[in-house]
Amino acid sequence: MKSIKSNLSGNMSAHDLDEFLILNVDDTDAALYAKSKILTRVGFKVISVSSGTEALQKAKELLPDLILLDTKLPDINGFDVCRQLKADPVTQFISILQTSASFITSGDKITALDGGADNYLCEPIEPEELISNIKALIRLSLAERELSEINRKKDAFLATLAHELRNPLGPIRNSLKLMETLENLTPKHHQLLNIISRQTNQMVRLVDDLLDVSRISLGKILLQPSNLEVDEFINAAIESSTYLIQDRGHQLDVNIMSKGLYVHGDKVRLVQVVSNLLNNAAKFTSRDGLISLSVVQENDFVIIKVTDNGIGLSKQNLATIFDLFVQHGRVEDRVHEGLGIGLSLVKNLIELHGGEIYVDSPGLGLGSTFLIKLKLIDAPIVDGKTTTDIINAVTLNKILVIDDNVDAANTLVDLLSLFGHEVQTAYTGKEGLELAKSFQPQLIFLDIGLPDMLGYEAARLLRKDDKNKGCVLIALTGYGTDNDKQLAINAGFDFHLTKPLNLGKIKFLNLGF
Repeated sequence: MKSIKSNLSGNMSAHDLDEFLILNVDDTDAALYAKSKILTRVGFKVISVSSGTEALQKAKELLPDLILLDTKLPDINGFDVCRQLKADPVTQFISILQTSASFITSGDKITALDGGADNYLCEPIEPEELISNIKALIRLSLAERELSEINRKKDAFLATLAHELRNPLGPIRNSLKLMETLENLTPKHHQLLNIISRQTNQMVRLVDDLLDVSRISLGKILLQPSNLEVDEFINAAIESSTYLIQDRGHQLDVNIMSKGLYVHGDKVRLVQVVSNLLNNAAKFTSRDGLISLSVVQENDFVIIKVTDNGIGLSKQNLATIFDLFVQHGRVEDRVHEGLGIGLSLVKNLIELHGGEIYVDSPGLGLGSTFLIKLKLIDAPIVDGKTTTDIINAVTLNKILVIDDNVDAANTLVDLLSLFGHEVQTAYTGKEGLELAKSFQPQLIFLDIGLPDMLGYEAARLLRKDDKNKGCVLIALTGYGTDNDKQLAINAGFDFHLTKPLNLGKIKFLNLGF
């Protein structure tokens, strides 16, 4: 057995075998003893149990690196034990090597693998074969853990990057709005302000797109669907893309053949999809081009087409156009823009809606057509007032801004003051809580990353005070993941907005913008 240990332990890279815990599950004493002996002599740490119930309990308690699981157990058969382990978030990542002397057909093996087993061996098993399989599964498990850790660090980095990029964008956008109100601005001043505004918006889109791709790749994007009229997101997308289209001198031909069509979808995401396609057409079409947007009904589906007379695509490029970080071709008067993630994001968002997207092009220089297909629903019955109607009935005048970014706080205060609001500011959570007691604001913009406490804690303390229970509480932060939004709602916030503040998103609050 020494030779087995020597030969096999060398394949585990820098990891010593005694670092790994194996749970050995078998109701036959002789088999349980034999397999435990083989494993311990090689160097593994082994815990042995003889029933399915014990296996489930010990797996949760000890979280072993691998479970050696016999199929024939006295209480719960091994197939069911495996399914339960893989269905439990606590134990689903534990490697399972299933063994059996009774169930030895290919159908039994398929049943085990379909139930979640990572491998299946029929007894009798040679010691070398057993150890080799265990080591292979542990190596695979280690690789998966390392990949998971890399993804975790990547997510943390992207979240921090987005936060750090968004923080300076807030005061930049607020300052732009303030400068636009100054008197005696010359046409040159307006031209320069427009340039700064466009580039700021471009930076915001790049940050958002980068985070969205990361979320989608990890399955972390959560749609907020509602029964939505197609015209709503089509018109919003046109409005969003109009400046770029006009700046390029393009003509936009809109043809909506059917009115009153409804889909079940996330309005923000569908606006993002159509706007991305329009922006893509504008960027990859030479100046003074033609872009057409059409909406038609075909049976139970709505078909949205965006067509341009731009650079077109070759057959080879058609196959990869939706791949991540891919850009094909260039326009003679324009360098590459963006990160090559817009179309990949569009495809993923449409698929999350249960829809389909296609692309076609007659060839290079002959333009392209992108087609979206979404399932239609019946027109919803509207009854009663919505939350927005209720909020719109209230005019908010007293506003408190709590943010440790002095530039962001002061510029937002100046901007809100321009519209006649009484505004006060605080730069720490403690200062904000004290000010809220005396000022009694109707609306509070509250940052999350405060120097003395998290905004979530500040929100909970604000909600505990009866004087503040009726105020509108908005999280205004550089952190914008779905988890961040959920944490904000759980803490008592009414809304979660990411920096820089988009004034269009709070028009429903009647702030005067």
